Amino acid sequence: MKTLFLIKEKEGLEKDYSILYSMMTYARKTTLDLIEDISIDELDFQYNENANSIGMLLAHMIAVEKIYQKLTFENITEDELGEYAESLEPALSLGEKASILKGRSVESYIQELELVREKTLKFFSTQNIGWLYEETDWWYDEKANNFFKWFHVFEDEINHRGQIRIIKKMYKNSLLNK
Repeated sequence: MKTLFLIKEKEGLEKDYSILYSMMTYARKTTLDLIEDISIDELDFQYNENANSIGMLLAHMIAVEKIYQKLTFENITEDELGEYAESLEPALSLGEKASILKGRSVESYIQELELVREKTLKFFSTQNIGWLYEETDWWYDEKANNFFKWFHVFEDEINHRGQIRIIKKMYKNSLLNK
């Protein structure tokens, strides 16, 4: 039975993990559908020198999931990320510095997206429900739990997927204007 559009319990996951993972899976599927079979030229296209490319955004999605794995799986603070966060740059922050992220095939991005997600799922499958609701200090002098942090991971992906759609249209328009 296909379950892409069903937010419900998944085999091997407790109920709340299943809900979260169902939403993450749908967000990822729509991202993958959007980038299917695009060329390296399209991945690297920047409509101006300060703009993000599709490849930069995909690298960012990978970096964000990796940083949240580190933050939540190891229960560390953002201040403790140090060298690990630096190792994910420039993809983590994006911007002008990330324009060096060029020349990768869509298959390489897809493979890395899948590997990082497999690690997330494996971890989720080993945790009790209490982990999802563990609270830590977070942004704006507020608390956040791991459920929110992982919601933020796929919410960030959805946001950047919207940017990818716009960049794809700009790329096509740039070809028409040549």
